[in-house]
Amino acid sequence: MTALSCESDRSVIADVPSSLRVRDHRLSGAAYRASPNCDERADPQDLALIVIHNISLPPDTFDAHPDAPDGSYIDDLFLNRLDAAAHPYFATIAELRVSAHLCIFRDGSIRQYVPFDRRAWHAGASEWRGRTRCNDFSIGIELEGSDFRPFTDAQYAALIETIKALLAAYPTLSREAIAGHSDIAPDRKTDPGPHFDWSRLHAALGASA
Repeated sequence: MTALSCESDRSVIADVPSSLRVRDHRLSGAAYRASPNCDERADPQDLALIVIHNISLPPDTFDAHPDAPDGSYIDDLFLNRLDAAAHPYFATIAELRVSAHLCIFRDGSIRQYVPFDRRAWHAGASEWRGRTRCNDFSIGIELEGSDFRPFTDAQYAALIETIKALLAAYPTLSREAIAGHSDIAPDRKTDPGPHFDWSRLHAALGASA
């Protein structure tokens, strides 16, 4: 609860994270933008899955925000301030109430929107190894990207170090419990998409495919 009352950071910190502050469940090296789109987990200790997504606003477009690089339409969506008139696509999603714990941008910079001990609204209707409602027990990581383009080296570096920090901080997570949104909602979702290099991630983490 305390973490949600913190003011958002004013600038993005581009350092690759090396640790996680368990006391407030925030990632060192990530700029914080507190999203209202979250709630209490039924069991804050029940962290069993990391879900990887992709997002770009407008679709397949990067750095389009008039306040870039400090502004992002992804921020605007997760903070419930997306201007429906700014792009025709935005009119279809401006009323959504969604979030993720983290977003890793094309340059490797990271923003955190929800503390890890709280439930972010990223997975929707979903199932993983017989368990439904994946939001209850997962951490959601967005990558700025789409199904149609490769992700950047900077994003892989940041993602790998972020997952290592999460694994070190939360022993209930494992290298073998990392999934794409398409894995937990195959009838609805395709992200992180065909360009995401799972072999690269598994090799870096020492995990089996």
